[in-house]
Parts: sequence; structure tokens; C-alpha cells
Amino acid sequence: MDKIPYKTYLSENEIPSSWYNMRADMKRKPAPMLNPGTLQPMTAKELDKVFCEELIRQELDETTPYIPIPEEIRSFYQMFRPSPLIRAYFLEQALGTPAEIYYKFEGNNTSGSHKLNSAVAQAYYAKKQGLKGVTTETGAGQWGTALSMACAFFHLDCKVFMVKCSYEQKPFRREVMRTYGADVTPSPSMTTEVGRSINAAHPGTTGSLGCAISEAVEAAVTREGYRYVLGSVLNQVLLHQSIIGLETHLALKKLGVKPDVIVGCAGGGSNLGGLIAPFMGEKLRGEADYRIIAVEPASCPSFTRGKYAYDFCDTGRVCPLQKMYTLGHDFIPSPNHAGGLRYHGMSSTLSELYAQGLMEAAAVEQTRVFEAAREFARTEGILPAPESAHAIRVAVDEALRCKEQNRKERIVFGLTGTGYFDMVAYQKFNDGQMSDYIPTDEDLAASFAKLPKID
Repeated sequence: MDKIPYKTYLSENEIPSSWYNMRADMKRKPAPMLNPGTLQPMTAKELDKVFCEELIRQELDETTPYIPIPEEIRSFYQMFRPSPLIRAYFLEQALGTPAEIYYKFEGNNTSGSHKLNSAVAQAYYAKKQGLKGVTTETGAGQWGTALSMACAFFHLDCKVFMVKCSYEQKPFRREVMRTYGADVTPSPSMTTEVGRSINAAHPGTTGSLGCAISEAVEAAVTREGYRYVLGSVLNQVLLHQSIIGLETHLALKKLGVKPDVIVGCAGGGSNLGGLIAPFMGEKLRGEADYRIIAVEPASCPSFTRGKYAYDFCDTGRVCPLQKMYTLGHDFIPSPNHAGGLRYHGMSSTLSELYAQGLMEAAAVEQTRVFEAAREFARTEGILPAPESAHAIRVAVDEALRCKEQNRKERIVFGLTGTGYFDMVAYQKFNDGQMSDYIPTDEDLAASFAKLPKID
């Protein structure tokens, strides 16, 4: 082994004092969110019925590069941050690659994932505004777990709509949320008007993040003193998650390492956007260049097979329109085991960066993902979340490419969380019962046909 340590930790004093807003450095900004009734850009006043006041300001801010992190949030971060940057020496040796592989491990907190970075911020702003509680959706359960933990800390009520297939596959994740005091409902449910409508249109559906978002928004706007919070996709969430990339950038700088390839899993965009933020900032400003790869499931391929168009952010069409790479708001993905990567669209910021050719995308099959997860677990000793394993898959593929080409590149990926609540998925894989579902062109065409007609 060379002199680079296995684990690199920053000190508590090195936790970033500000979040980084990528949009401030984008010459061509993401398209604005539209009111579905007027097709005009959403105003802060219109969004006030759904989101917290300060979060709306962050959502609409396209000019401020650095936004200070309130001291109360920064103090909470010290409970689990800074997170380690780890050199994957054992994985490198197993692969026989000349590449150097590094991963930023975000699973070393009670929620088991990176989601707590934004959950604590959103709960803090809700409490500061004097709200009674918040509503949200969750796919794999990491976001719901993180938000229920943050709400318990700030004494807020928390109502979670959990995608039905994940609700059934992950009972222990559900019980962690309930232990923290959250009310957890499988979605689509019969407790909301939009849930009943979705069930009628798709009998027996296992749900999607788009369905759960619709229900959570309805639950928020019909309750006095409640607001809706979201764990991915939105600009405000990418802003909060930039702390991942800022810490990664600083740790690599301390090691004297400049990455060649940066890899992140992509569902709605929170982890990917957070990891790449400062590196993309350098790229936008012309200070450095990197290959940035977004990895998504072949069963829900928003980037690689979606359309870049305005679409509803939710299946029930109660949310604003967002220009993004989308499979269509009516697309219901197969009940794959990467529940957090089952959203029909992608962050508008990341979508615009992808459209400009500033990053790449890859779609990978579920069985190949779990093969990489197994190899990582056996070499690095951490059982990764299925979502994170998408990034591991492509990081391994890139390392094997380096082996074939005898190139010593430096690869960095985000390990978004642990998979200890995903044992049903691992059981299916270990028993040889896991399949690879890939939507047909006809499936996608039917969904694209329902996109809003906007010039």
C-alpha cells in the first residue's frame, strides 16, 4: 500500500459553514417551475401553500453561490459529520486494477444514509416557522427514516407516505420511522383523494414515488400548520446535500488527489447533485475538468431513455410542472429493490447539466448491481444500500476499464447508505430469484403520450 490512508477524516472544525449552490455558476439556468394552470413560472406566494418560507427562497435562488448553514443545523451535523472518505484498497486488490478508488461513506448515522443532511435542515426551517408538522413521501425508506429522526429532535409531527412495495419489502425500515414517532402509510392509499384516484386507475399497483408525492402534498395542503418536504429532486435538497461534495473536495485536496471520474447513483438527484456540486462548480467556471457519471436503474432510466420536457412532478398531477428528463408522470416502474431510484423524473438542475453535455449517464441492470454489491461487501466490509450499489457497479466497471487500458485513473463514488434494511432484496439475489425488468419502447411511448403539451 502507498502512503494514502485507508480512511480520511476531516475535523469538526472543517465541516463546511455554507452550502454551495451550483445554479449560481450555470450560465444557462434550469428552466423555471411552472404553474400547471397558468403555465407561468411559479411565484414564492404560490409555493407558500406547500413549502416552508426559507426553503422557497432557497428553491428559487439562482444567484447566490454560497448560502450560510445556520449554527443550529451545523451543530446537529456534528452528531454524524464529517463523514469519512475511504480508499477502497481491498476492492482495488480484488479487481487487480491500477486505478485508485475512493468512496464517500454517508451511511454512518442512525438513518443509515445521506438523507439526514437535508432532513435536519428542512425540519429546522419548519420549526423556525412555527409549523405543527410536515408531510413527505419515501421510496426505499431512507428519507422517511431521516425525516422522522429530525422531526423527533425538533418536536414536529411527521406524516410519511411510503411507496407500497417498499412498505411491504422493508417492515423494519417502517418500524424505525414509527419508533421516531412518524405516522407511516403505504402509498397509494385510500386515505387521500388522489390516492383513491390512483388506485382506481391502476388496480393493484405497487406504487411509485410520484404516487407518494401526490398524497403527501394533498395531506399537507389540507392540514392547517403543515407543509410538504421532499427528500430529492428539488434545488433546495441538492443545496443541502452539497455538504457531501464539499467535504469530499476538501478531503481529496488534503490528500493531494485530483479525481478523474466521479460516479453517483441517480434517482431524483439528491445524492448525485450533492456529491458532484463543488467539482461541477469548477467545471462550470473553467477551473478543472472531470468525467461525471450518473447511474440509474435500467428499469427506471430517466436520463438514458427519458425525454427532456416539462412534466408533472407527481403521478396525481397536483404538483407544479418541471422541465426535466422524465419517463412520464404516469410511468409506474417495476417493483425493483432500489426503491429510492424509482422516480419517473430527474432534478431540473441535473437535467440541464446533462442536456449541456457536462455529465454522462449509464443505466444498469438489477442483477449486475447486486453482483457489485456482493463483491463490495466481501472486500470492503460494508453492506451497501441497493441504491448505492448502482454507483459501485459503474465504479467497478471503470476500474476494470483502467485495468484493460493500463491506466491509473482516480475514481470517486458516493456510498449513499447501508443496506441492512434491504435483506429481502439480498435474499432474492442470493436465492437466484432476482430478475431484470427493462421497460419496452412501447411502455415508454405510452407514458410519453401523456406528457403535458407545452410549447
